[in-house]
Amino acid sequence: MAHLAHYREAHPLVFVVTHWINLVCMILLILSGIIIHYPVIPGIMGLCRGLHIFCGIVLFANCLARVIMAFFVKTAPTGGTRKQVPDYKTWLPQADNRHQGIQWVKYYLFLKKDHPLGAKLGVPQKISYLLIPILIVLMFYTGLALWAPTMNLGIFAAGTTLVGGLMNMRIIHYFLMFVFIIFMFIHVYLANVEGFAPTALMFIRKEHGGLVYDPDRHVIVGEDDLGHKE
Repeated sequence: MAHLAHYREAHPLVFVVTHWINLVCMILLILSGIIIHYPVIPGIMGLCRGLHIFCGIVLFANCLARVIMAFFVKTAPTGGTRKQVPDYKTWLPQADNRHQGIQWVKYYLFLKKDHPLGAKLGVPQKISYLLIPILIVLMFYTGLALWAPTMNLGIFAAGTTLVGGLMNMRIIHYFLMFVFIIFMFIHVYLANVEGFAPTALMFIRKEHGGLVYDPDRHVIVGEDDLGHKE
């Protein structure tokens, strides 16, 4: 086994739920957004607009809840261990990330066969995950700046004026949708580049054997096959 074991402590159930909410909302936002911009299916524009607004609000609230919970819920700081730390620490630079940035990039680009063993999130993953809350906030803001009940409120009207009008705001919102799509593809790739065990753990809570890691000493201390040899 060349990878760390995948334990449920890496993704507590509450974060599995927020992840599912993110996924469903992002997919519905993308699909409804495309139909709103390209109304090729007659008779469902009202439904798509309502769904788009609802999912946008849920996505923003879910993102806010996820960020707040990161300071109160504990997760494993790396694969291969059941030890836990406050989750926000896994989003920040860790000792196990040190000197791994270039190594991770080489691995993702297939220039390096074995991936670095260490923190739960590799350096590129941390960067992309730290950017997604910012993207969600921007998407939410530009969406409310285009929504009739809120577009004339001071904070949104000021933003619309700053970017040069509603058409420019609409273009920015539309552009951010493609950023969302690109992020989803990158996220799927980074999460599954070593296999589908991380996805199985996140979505169906299925643990997977592998190397056991001591996050305090930063060394491999054994191997756990979880009772079934590969």
